[in-house]
Amino acid sequence: MNNGEIIGKVHDSMYRQIQKDGVAAPVQVLLDVGILSKEDHDNWRFGRVDYLERVCRANLHTLSFIMKQVRGYAKSNGLKPSWTMYKRWGRKGKETVALRFSKTGQDAVERAYATHYVSPRLTEKRREERRSAHDGADARADGI
Repeated sequence: MNNGEIIGKVHDSMYRQIQKDGVAAPVQVLLDVGILSKEDHDNWRFGRVDYLERVCRANLHTLSFIMKQVRGYAKSNGLKPSWTMYKRWGRKGKETVALRFSKTGQDAVERAYATHYVSPRLTEKRREERRSAHDGADARADGI
């Protein structure tokens, strides 16, 4: 896959995620682009793989290029960055275990993978929902 194809696939993934959910995640981009399989993703989420990059089907240069495209798309489309903690699955009632993305564990790399990008429309919609819920609570408190 050449850089032009990667750019197209990254932008398509980001666009579809924003249209569907209002949020785009780099890990989902890796799945959509074909760099990460669903099986490998699930193995990582359940802690059977020590870090995500280990099971990605691309070298670090390509992964870095993809992440740069994700950030560029987010910036050019006015998406708001929002850090998300990735927790290991299958630990209900047990201590929370944070997942690693990279071999080095460098903070900047870990943050880049864990940053989701939120559409301004979604943040406005959530504000409206909170206002509505707050107004409804005020009305109930007033006996209306």
